Amino acid sequence: MAEQADRTAPKTGVRFGADGLVPAIVQDAHTGDVLMLGYMNEESLNKTLETGVTWFYSRSRACLWMKGESSGHVQRVRRVLADCDQDALLIQVEQEGPGACHEGYRSCFHYEVTGGAEVSGIAVGERAFDPGEVYGKRS
Repeated sequence: MAEQADRTAPKTGVRFGADGLVPAIVQDAHTGDVLMLGYMNEESLNKTLETGVTWFYSRSRACLWMKGESSGHVQRVRRVLADCDQDALLIQVEQEGPGACHEGYRSCFHYEVTGGAEVSGIAVGERAFDPGEVYGKRS
């Protein structure tokens, strides 16, 4: 009979990087599709756990933001997992609305990378919604 593996890791905290952020992969809890990648600081992670919807830290705007605050396409959190090094998160959600991407796609991962690390610029799949109607004109 095989020995039962110890499935309990020592309790530690999420390991935020030197910038105070941890990458958070967002996955559809039902389909397994990867919807987006965001970054969380301690405050946005705590707000996510407290509210049950995803909150992120915007590196470009240097502020917290809730997914869906502009579009209404909220992500209802079902589970938050840390990787084995506890320096990355996987957030399983129920995605409300047609998509997670501000360009109108269900997933933010819709551009193919080709030889030489070139991004094709041609989207794989169809848009799920018109971003102009949802977000209005962006500069």
